[in-house]
Amino acid sequence: MSFEAQRADLERLAAKGRLRALVPDKGIDFASNDYLGLAASGRLAEAARAALDRGVAVGSGGSRLLRGNREEHEALEAEMATFTGAESALFFATGYTANSALLSTLPQRGDLILADELVHASMHEGLRLTRAGHRLVQHNDPDAFEKALNVWRNAGNRGQVWIAVESLYSMDGDFAPLADLAALAARHGAILLVDEAHATGICGPQGRGLVATLPARENVISLHTCGKALGAEGALLCGPAMMREFLVNRARGFIFSTAPSPLTAAVVRAALEIVRDGDDLRAALAERIALATRLLSPFGAMSHGSPVLPLVLGEDTRAMAVAAKLQAAGYDVRGIRPPTVPEGTSRLRIVITLNAGLPDIEGLAKALESAL
Repeated sequence: MSFEAQRADLERLAAKGRLRALVPDKGIDFASNDYLGLAASGRLAEAARAALDRGVAVGSGGSRLLRGNREEHEALEAEMATFTGAESALFFATGYTANSALLSTLPQRGDLILADELVHASMHEGLRLTRAGHRLVQHNDPDAFEKALNVWRNAGNRGQVWIAVESLYSMDGDFAPLADLAALAARHGAILLVDEAHATGICGPQGRGLVATLPARENVISLHTCGKALGAEGALLCGPAMMREFLVNRARGFIFSTAPSPLTAAVVRAALEIVRDGDDLRAALAERIALATRLLSPFGAMSHGSPVLPLVLGEDTRAMAVAAKLQAAGYDVRGIRPPTVPEGTSRLRIVITLNAGLPDIEGLAKALESAL
């Protein structure tokens, strides 16, 4: 057996300074997406114990269409639909699977998907698999979306148009102009697909995400991950009942996957209750974000009012070297390199969570000054 091609590929990555490795969590958390600090909280641990005590299974034992469909799955889907104001919801094991299933299944041949150029890799995977046509559009530019749509229509195309964006972008920390995009979709009869992964739990009324701020949502499908502010894992697609029925029948990533753990579904239900009543948690996070913005902006960190403050350093080696210095000082900040971000924009992705207190942010600022 020979792995020469694979070895050569790894050597090329190493030569570019882009060879990845798994590094355990260590130091004060400025890297995770556990925005509300729920992942290791006693509240979710107690929810898991209570679920086990009432007989909730750890494993599902099969796909949802076989024997893997459990009451906890359906209870979570009903509660998430109510929470987001959607007609229905469908639970997936991961956000990656949910996004790739959504874009590869719902749009049909003859349709067009217009996707923001900075959408997550999971959406790009869906674009790779879709039978529909697709175009990448300039980031956060509603006019560019409308121009691309009109060009396609003027060429005589009559299929359904789908607009795919994130509400809060995970690498730049900026927000999509959702109101403008929703208005554009309404004008053209398009369907708006919104990845709320980084907004769920921390944005919108009661943490319901930014789609909840739109005046009308009949033509909106949203994705809400459970592994970030909700502190667990998995994801739910929320939208019309037709979306759910079609995915159950046609989405290969759903049909042929073992169902998520019923225990996880029970824990996510508890997390929804926490974030629904978690204005105090969101206020504490906002206080930390404000301090981080004040202390880190002088070093070049960009802030849009979200928990993600990227500090673009340009070169891969510099970004990784500064990250290593911060880690050695006890602050877990990770460097991000291409292809995750565009060439020439390697960065520190500094993330503010409730796992780090105000004194920790002050310490990070001092350590960053030294590291730079």
